[in-house]
Amino acid sequence: MDIRLTPLTPADRRPLRDLFNYYVAHGFAAFAEQPLPPASIDRLLDLAQGYPAITAKNPAGRLVGFGLLHPHNPLSTFAHTAEITCFLDSDHTRQGLGTRILRELEEGARSQGIRTILAGIASLNEASLAFHRQHGFVEAGRFRQVCRKNGTLFDVVWMQKML
Repeated sequence: MDIRLTPLTPADRRPLRDLFNYYVAHGFAAFAEQPLPPASIDRLLDLAQGYPAITAKNPAGRLVGFGLLHPHNPLSTFAHTAEITCFLDSDHTRQGLGTRILRELEEGARSQGIRTILAGIASLNEASLAFHRQHGFVEAGRFRQVCRKNGTLFDVVWMQKML
């Protein structure tokens, strides 16, 4: 697969939003029910400042995935813990790209002293749950029936990986 991983830049905001909004409209990978406006992506990018954040781009330079870490909690006592957000273009799943992004984020996390990565995943997103399990994440908790998207009630599964 000829995909380049590059640092996330402000120029990636729109394609990142478009990719995220695809999952808003298709399934439960994104919790939002309505497409996110540009300001929401700006807040996410601001939150990720100083943390590993990368894009995956095809040879034409089109964004086909992204991954980033951000603080789990702003208190300094949580400085060694980060949350992960990662989305892939639907045509680029199950080809190893998610693994490449995760490894890159983990490497960046280790270099910054982050020891724990958390992932909040919809219980209906079996592919993401399986991916995280396959890559060393374990279920650390479950908030039962806390989300309702398009009339469907579901759990949020918290998974954790110790680096």
